[in-house]
Amino acid sequence: MQSFVLLAGIGSDLADTGARIATEFGLNWSYFIAQCLSFSIVAFCLHRFAYQPIQRVLEDRKRRIAESLSNADKIKDELAKAEEHRKQALAEAGAQASKIIEEARAVAEKELAKRSQEAIATAEQIIAKAREAAAADHARMLGELKREVGRLVVETTARVSGKVLTMDDQSRLIEETNKQVAA
Repeated sequence: MQSFVLLAGIGSDLADTGARIATEFGLNWSYFIAQCLSFSIVAFCLHRFAYQPIQRVLEDRKRRIAESLSNADKIKDELAKAEEHRKQALAEAGAQASKIIEEARAVAEKELAKRSQEAIATAEQIIAKAREAAAADHARMLGELKREVGRLVVETTARVSGKVLTMDDQSRLIEETNKQVAA
């Protein structure tokens, strides 16, 4: 209750102070109304030509900032998608490269096996030809040996017996010698 009394006392003091100031300084109502009217016109003009355009600029700026943040989020999302796509493409490229390498290794192994088989076949052919050539040389040399031995036997027999052998005698001696050499 004392607070109401205190406030009422302050209110009456203020009213007295306001009235004293008004009488001391003098309140001219025509000037006061003119100043209130001037203040209202200036306040209206400031509100109309300064405050509202500034508010529009601020709202526009606020809208652009919101759009920029929205675009930044979109760009961030697109960048994340692009990064994911890049990683996926790299993984696919790595898998394809591995597959190509494996295929190349398989082809190389097949080619190596094929070349090895061809080399073995060629070597076997060379060995077979060498054996055939050796057999042919052996047969040729054996034939030459038989002829030479037969000639030597005929010549030796002719010298030992001291007579000239006929063709029949020579053929017979050569055949006998060949049989003995072959055995």
